[in-house]
Amino acid sequence: MTKVPSFGSNLRKNIVEVPEVINTCSGIRVFGQLLKSFLFSTDVAIIRNTNANAIIAVYPFTPQPSISHALILAADKPIFCGVGGGITTGKRSLELAMHAEFQGALGVVLNKPTPNALIARLKQKIDIPVTITIVSEKDDIKGRIAAGVDIFNVSGAGKTADIVRRIRDIDNEIAILATGGHIEEDILRTIEAGANAISYTPPATSELFRDIMLKYRSEQ
Repeated sequence: MTKVPSFGSNLRKNIVEVPEVINTCSGIRVFGQLLKSFLFSTDVAIIRNTNANAIIAVYPFTPQPSISHALILAADKPIFCGVGGGITTGKRSLELAMHAEFQGALGVVLNKPTPNALIARLKQKIDIPVTITIVSEKDDIKGRIAAGVDIFNVSGAGKTADIVRRIRDIDNEIAILATGGHIEEDILRTIEAGANAISYTPPATSELFRDIMLKYRSEQ
């Protein structure tokens, strides 16, 4: 039998599906769970209605325990929570990471400006993967690895595949999560460069609603 049995319902058929090509990557195994697709979102409604394997929840504000708690509580799949590293750093990031772990996060994500010393401190304090965001080939990749980082989160726009390739030149075993865009060819290029998993940004809620509303209007 080669076909995978599939089950759904009329109520849950309208979900955010990640591109099928993501399934060709190796995935990252975390505590026995194989994660290939990560949905980049903090929208609880979308988080509850996607076929992605996991959620990467980072946002452009200072991380707050109440937000992490709400997202972890709502999610029906593993979630990696942002814990700062830029404006929010040091002891506060450390406490946010510990709180996220205690609440049930499967991993934490640090932003690009994070000092290597903070990565090392986190590795001593928490027992879940520490992920660091990489945005350029000029980032201190070797220093991050030496500090003990577990996963690189590569977000380099059009240069993402090049950055992934650069990391692979330095370390062929380190776990790499990378953005792939919405075009299958771009996602495949990122996977072929060495990414183990892909993060996918879903359409905005307004875009998802547009097709539904057009259908409703056409029925009048």
